[in-house]
Parts: sequence; structure tokens; C-alpha cells
Amino acid sequence: FWYTKIQQRYPQNKYVFLEIRYSIYTFLILSAFIAFVIWANKNGLTMAYSPIDKYGYGYYFLSFLIMIIIHDTYFYWTHRLLHWKPLFKFAHKTHHKSINPTPFAAYSFHPFEAVIEMGIMLVLVFTIPHHVSVISVFGVYSLVINVAGHAGFEFLPKWFVRHKIFKWHNTSTHHNLHHTHFKSNFGLYFTFWDKVMKTEHPKYEEEFEKLADTRNQAKVVTEELALVQQKAVEFKLLILKD
Repeated sequence: FWYTKIQQRYPQNKYVFLEIRYSIYTFLILSAFIAFVIWANKNGLTMAYSPIDKYGYGYYFLSFLIMIIIHDTYFYWTHRLLHWKPLFKFAHKTHHKSINPTPFAAYSFHPFEAVIEMGIMLVLVFTIPHHVSVISVFGVYSLVINVAGHAGFEFLPKWFVRHKIFKWHNTSTHHNLHHTHFKSNFGLYFTFWDKVMKTEHPKYEEEFEKLADTRNQAKVVTEELALVQQKAVEFKLLILKD
């Protein structure tokens, strides 16, 4: 029991299939962006460089961190923009059909929103000097965080949201609250902008800790049941021995 279901009910199949369908559209658009970036790289139009030694390993990791910070800012403010009523009705409501999201919801976007989301790739490759592999590392990390945010399960320990450093990192509970309440928790990687702009759900920490307590209680019950079963087996063996 190292995870807890955030919403106890499971989503209907029709919404899961909807998420898969729109995710396919998004990945087709993503493929077009990747193809363009590859072409731009080959023609020397981006800020990509090679080998790593040109700027060193220190800058390699720094450039990755810079990308994450820029993307988090880009995501927060474009996300807020997509909640503007006309854009929400036109595009973003597609993503919010997943009130009880699954990992497939991570990239379940209207094509217009998909273009907005993938736009960060162009911002990064044309403005930040980066080793050719960093953009791939960034893409994988972004995928993992996005899927985790839509997983529908909380994996992190209770102390996480109270820690002076880790409380600034996003959690699955944080984004799940966005899908159930719509008007709060807009961040992707971090909670920084939500805290600064006062858009973080007021009961976020409370909800997170409730889930952690539920997980801990379930773990205790499971351990107690296992102990009872073990004692029952030992008792049966003792009777048979006698």
C-alpha cells in the first residue's frame, strides 16, 4: 500500500476511450513539432550544440533545470488563459471532460490546446543553448510528471506537503483537485505560481494528508490481517502436530 486512490469511484469507459482518442490527436501534433525541430537542428536554426564538453556537464544539468522552470511558468499562464471562458468552451473543456482522470488524460487535448502545449518546445530550442539530448530528457521528464499528475492515485508520503522544500513540488492530489474544482491548482511541476497567485485550493494540504492517513490505515489493517492469518496457520500446524 504505497499508493491511494484519490477518487474512490473509477471513471466510466466512455471517458477513458475519449482520453485515448484525443491523446492520439495530441501525439500526432507532437510528432509534427518534433519533425520540425529535427529539421531546424539539421539546418543550424536552433540553439542546440554538441558535444557536451562545449559547455560542460554543469551547464548540461543547469539547462535542463532552466527548461523546467520556463515550462512551468509557460504552462501556468497558458493554462490560466485556457480557462478564459471563450477558450475554455472552444478547447480546454475537452481536457476537463476527465473529471476523474486516468493517465490517458495527461495528453487528452483539443488540437488547438495541443498546439499551445507543444509551443513550449519551440520556445526552448530557439532561446536556450542546449545539448542535443537535453530536449529529449526534458520531454521524458515532462511526460512522467504529466502522467503522474493524472494517475488518479497519490504515491507520496504524508510529510511531503509540509516539507520546506518538497512542498513546492506538485503532486497527483494537487492536479486532481484541479479536475474536480476547475478554478484552482493550475501548475504543472511546481506549486510556486499557485501559491504566489493565490490559486492553490485552500484544502489541498488537508486532502493530501487525508489520503496519506487512509493509506496508512489500510497498511495497518493489511498487516494485522496477515498476522492473524499467520497465527491461524501456526495454530493449525500445532493441532496437527499434537
